[in-house]
Amino acid sequence: MMTLYDYFRSTAAYRVRITLNLKGLDYQQAPVNLLKGEDHGTDYRAVNPQGLVPALTVDKAVLQQSLAICEYLDEVEPEPPLLPGDPLQRAQIRALAQMVACDIHPVNNLRILKYLTGELGVSEAQKLNWYRHWIDEGFRPIEQILEKTAPDGPFCFGERVTLADICLVPQVYNARRFELDLNPYPRIVTIEQHCLTLDAFERAKPDNQPDAH
Repeated sequence: MMTLYDYFRSTAAYRVRITLNLKGLDYQQAPVNLLKGEDHGTDYRAVNPQGLVPALTVDKAVLQQSLAICEYLDEVEPEPPLLPGDPLQRAQIRALAQMVACDIHPVNNLRILKYLTGELGVSEAQKLNWYRHWIDEGFRPIEQILEKTAPDGPFCFGERVTLADICLVPQVYNARRFELDLNPYPRIVTIEQHCLTLDAFERAKPDNQPDAH
């Protein structure tokens, strides 16, 4: 049995949940409440010294970093595949997944927020503008890429869910949380809506997690 240490709103944990669901893998959840500082607690640090979520335990091993976890799950359970057989297409999908996960996500973590609101004295309104600015900055080039890779297809690279879609949907969730205007990003929104028709994506949504209430 695998154990996923996650926080329901974490975009990184969200994409791991999607992957586990797509693969039909059995796992148990161990919520780590970041707002209560449980990521700094002795028990969780004993599992994952880095303290970030998600972490996935497999037997006695602990895996960190969501993209590495998703690729591991794709290797051990190859159906449905998240990466194609063609090396060039694999590289394209990995690159887009990293752009979505890394260019947009890091500015939305608690370490940066603590510095903004503590050391820099940023107000709540300014913090919201910070969120919107960086999500918007990340979405603009992604929209242009998707216009080329999937002008008509339901997913980032055509007719099949890939690692890129798994990364994209959680970031759209954050964009909606922070009331970003998504009208300039019709391809992103279309792909998100197609993904959410799939049970694996729907069950992984933050609002559907046991620690969300």
